[in-house]
Amino acid sequence: MIETQRLILKPLTYDQLVKYAKCDNSLEAELNLNETSRTISPELKEALENTIIPNVADKSKNYLYSTIWTAISKSENKMIGDLCIIGEPNADGEIEIGYGTYDEFQNKGFMTEIVNGIIEWTKSQPNVKSIIASTDKTNPASSRVLEKNNFIKTGESETLFNWKLII
Repeated sequence: MIETQRLILKPLTYDQLVKYAKCDNSLEAELNLNETSRTISPELKEALENTIIPNVADKSKNYLYSTIWTAISKSENKMIGDLCIIGEPNADGEIEIGYGTYDEFQNKGFMTEIVNGIIEWTKSQPNVKSIIASTDKTNPASSRVLEKNNFIKTGESETLFNWKLII
């Protein structure tokens, strides 16, 4: 678990991920949280079914690098967004992150705080040398989160900006 000023970042176990995917507030009940109105995008649903849940089930992998880290607001006792590390560090010590804030909690600085919390955690992980991420060009708020956390733009494709932070 990671604690920031306003949030608790909790890495979900296999059983908790299954409940998360149901989106029926069963996870919130297990964690003694207030219910949320979260939804799961088709992209996240596919990632959960095809990548995240199978990787967390694989006992040969460190689940912290595959699971969803849910962010819980201390003041509201609610899940407000999520971050996922997309696999264990590669040969160059890179990890990739993806993230999202639930609609009602956007534009309040939560994701900047979540990403900073993960950055601080990675500093204690000896195999992590850098963090990479991609943001959709149509989502400037997502790019601002990385800019505020000192990521450097390293390139772009037709639809995405690519970012990197050296730890």
